[in-house]
Amino acid sequence: MFCYVVKEPVGVCGLIVPWNFPLLIATWELAPALAAGCTVVLKPAEQTPLSALRLGELALEAGIPEGVLNVVTGDGATGAALVDHPDVDKIAFTGSTVVGREIGAKCGQALKRVTLELGGKSPNIILPDADLRAAVSGSFQGIYYNTGQACNAGSRLFVHRDQFDEVVSGLAEKAGKTRVGPGLDPSSQLGPLVSAEQLERVTGYIGAGKRDGAELVVGGNGGDGDGYFVEPTLFTTEDDSLSITREEIFGPVLVAQPYESIEEVAERANDTEYGLAAGVWTRDLSNAHRLASLLRAGSVYVNNWRGGDAALPFGGFKASGVGREHGREGLEAYLETKSVSIAL
Repeated sequence: MFCYVVKEPVGVCGLIVPWNFPLLIATWELAPALAAGCTVVLKPAEQTPLSALRLGELALEAGIPEGVLNVVTGDGATGAALVDHPDVDKIAFTGSTVVGREIGAKCGQALKRVTLELGGKSPNIILPDADLRAAVSGSFQGIYYNTGQACNAGSRLFVHRDQFDEVVSGLAEKAGKTRVGPGLDPSSQLGPLVSAEQLERVTGYIGAGKRDGAELVVGGNGGDGDGYFVEPTLFTTEDDSLSITREEIFGPVLVAQPYESIEEVAERANDTEYGLAAGVWTRDLSNAHRLASLLRAGSVYVNNWRGGDAALPFGGFKASGVGREHGREGLEAYLETKSVSIAL
């Protein structure tokens, strides 16, 4: 017998991408799909269609044949039609866990290939031996980057009780000095939220935090002038059951909580339906490896936030998704394996 294995393109791929990084995430999905030999239908979010349309134009100018990279705009109904279409062999979706569950259920019913990169409520842990200056700076960027509109934002901060007041004070000072304004203004450090709907969502969670008894340390208001602005907001609480500590807000809202031991903080960090990312700040390599093993998350960042290699697989445990993007695993998601056996 002569036996060999062939990797073939999975076929037509529907790529549904979100509004928070519209061009970046489109390229994340397109690159492996096209490299694998698939044809694609790219569906951008209804809030941010223009970059995807321009990308489609540039693809034609670059010589990609017509029909290989197709861009279809529209709202959720358009995405649903793409998921349901019998000629689409695979769906890649980046977005909310609520919509991801619906897409996953449809793809499961049709036995259609699917990868899902969904929401998160990512814990960020500062150990007692950490470089506090670096930890405060990194934790600030981990949540307020892109105005908190990132699936892997470090929105839950755990600080050892002995350093808790110092870290909270440092974060509050940085937040108070942050300039909120239009994204095209060079002096702005924190831009607007994407829409009135997102503004209502974020301010709703801020109001809930206040009503539920969390302490508002800084922020919570809009910026100066017209626009969907929210100041960098910081709450503290010891209650793990509040909506602001358990639910994805997708805005510039950080909840800081004290802890006593590594075992305690690992258990509390894992007590969530999500598992996209986690952070650890420490000078102790043994504790870094220990927490990296204990934390149920697809990415664990030690003394940084968001990692340092574009080829690292990215995706989540539990309700944060199915499958991985980037690197070899990201490419494999667009390939089928065929085994061939020939009698000689």
